[in-house]
Amino acid sequence: MNYASDRMTEPIWTPDEATLEHANVVRLMRRAGVGTYGELVRRSQEEPEWFWPLVIEDMGIEFSSRWDRVVDVSRGKEWAQWFVGGRINIADNCVHRWARGQHARRTAARFEGEDGLRRSLTFAELSEQVTQLAETLVALGVKAGDRVALYLPMSPEVAIASHACAHVGAIQLPIFSGFAAPAVAQRLIDAEAKVVITADGSLRRGRELPMKETVNEALGKAASVEHVLVWRRLGDDSVPMSAGRDLYWDEAVADSAGTLEAVPLESETPYLIAYTSGTTGTPKGVVHVQGGFLVSIAREAIYQSDAKTADVFHFATDMGWIMGPWTVVGAGAAGTPVVYAEGAPDWPHDRLWSLVERERVSLLGLSPTLARALSQRGRPSADLSSLRVMITTGEPWNPEPYRWLFEQVGGGRCPIINCSGGTEVGACFLSPSVAMPIKTCSLGYPALGCAVDVVDESGVSVRGEVGELICREPWPGMTRGFWRNDERYIDTYWRRLPGVWVHGDWASIDEDGYWFLHGRSDDTMNIAGKRIGPAELESAAVEHPGVVEAAAVAIPHELKGEVPWLFCVAPVDYAPSDQANEQVAMLVAGVLGKAFRPDRVIFVEALPKTRSAKIVRRAVRAAAIGDDPGDLSSVENPDALETIARAV
Repeated sequence: MNYASDRMTEPIWTPDEATLEHANVVRLMRRAGVGTYGELVRRSQEEPEWFWPLVIEDMGIEFSSRWDRVVDVSRGKEWAQWFVGGRINIADNCVHRWARGQHARRTAARFEGEDGLRRSLTFAELSEQVTQLAETLVALGVKAGDRVALYLPMSPEVAIASHACAHVGAIQLPIFSGFAAPAVAQRLIDAEAKVVITADGSLRRGRELPMKETVNEALGKAASVEHVLVWRRLGDDSVPMSAGRDLYWDEAVADSAGTLEAVPLESETPYLIAYTSGTTGTPKGVVHVQGGFLVSIAREAIYQSDAKTADVFHFATDMGWIMGPWTVVGAGAAGTPVVYAEGAPDWPHDRLWSLVERERVSLLGLSPTLARALSQRGRPSADLSSLRVMITTGEPWNPEPYRWLFEQVGGGRCPIINCSGGTEVGACFLSPSVAMPIKTCSLGYPALGCAVDVVDESGVSVRGEVGELICREPWPGMTRGFWRNDERYIDTYWRRLPGVWVHGDWASIDEDGYWFLHGRSDDTMNIAGKRIGPAELESAAVEHPGVVEAAAVAIPHELKGEVPWLFCVAPVDYAPSDQANEQVAMLVAGVLGKAFRPDRVIFVEALPKTRSAKIVRRAVRAAAIGDDPGDLSSVENPDALETIARAV
């Protein structure tokens, strides 16, 4: 599909005068002395040593010691260092500074359990609890550079644990709250974690998840772990506790004075190891640092998403997906209260919308896949008038679900800040802004400070056609490599085009300069000698009323090399048939051309997804051809692969 066609040539949303007058990024433009948002993007790419100090000052980010150099590329772009010589602490910037002044009594974090439990913390209370836990970690022998694993449901405890690690310079290791013991153990072993912070259990879709028992099983292989801190989420006194190793959180912090100052850390001090699943081999441990991660995430939350202290933020995510740390750090840097919700956002199906109504959420984050699933239920009945901005990420959009979210959820008044980057990016490469008109499914322009481009196989810039998304210059949020695996990092991103970051996404730029994504380049299909991304077939397929979501994969063919198969999920009240299969195939052919007509259309009950709602296409393809699906530790519903195999 050509994203510049089919009702997408004109903006779907345009900022009004009131929006522009109060937008954070317009304030930055005035400070910078630039007249248009496009000019700000250009200068941020071309003049990083001017741009990054400017945004740090505008955002109020506090360095305890100013840097000597904005950026140092003496080891090459691959190993760029930022704000060299400066000292900073994420916990101080995201929590403690708000507790020292007029915002101390304001709400910082709210919790909504799946069982209806609700509570909140002010910035003063959050700061005190962070400091107390930091003192407890020190008492347990945790030093700067030690790894502390966070295996928790989304809750204020996630933020407290995260910031307590930052407070003392420990490296946090967020782990998906739904992982089974082998996946947990794999990450603990690789990072050599010293402490695990977990819960006695959690709730998801009406079931109790035995998180502490899972940790116990994982620790049978993870010899490095010396202590386990347990949050009594469910109040289950029957969970097995190992004397001398395991401590209940509330008891461990009971004697903490809460007076330990946050440690001023070198800007390049490691802050986070985030593991991402690969198609083969072990997950990659992506390393981020205190200064660059904070500045990059804060820039995105404040200027791209327009977060303010008066907003209320909620993202349907997990700490094990990069948007979990994005929420904790981005909202914290902006002084924006966060609603943390345990469990699934679509259980019951209207939960997300009722949460928005109850908590008066103004900034809402979700994935396109979640929006597609919720759209089956029609227009939400909840009062969504509090919504101001919606942030989406995770995968390419399809036009109809995008328009449903814009019109039925946002009422045609809330911009969709559709951004894209990745765990390794430490924020986003592409994102619209509330200061610019936005086109359906577009990612707007390059994110501020990111020198991205679209190129052909030779690395030559292309326009008006699909090419590889690359970044020509380093940026502060860029990973500092994979944990203890420098070669894998260089091989993954830097060896295809020397001196250039090759991201692994297909992208295009239309005649107006708007950017669009077309899926992962490693998902690319070669059909009839032409490369095409799965998102293009899927977008065509979901135009059919009998298709809610779809996954397109390339299947080997004796004569044609590869042919596309399309796996589709129907709405709850729709009965698939051979006639529907043919209709979907014809629809795709009508949009893309006969050469791209799916060889087979197969309806299945569900598609395999991660906890962050991404469809795992490589696993779909593997199930279809009977191949090894690779690492499935992040897949929430691996049983979907069995139904796909049977359907084939």
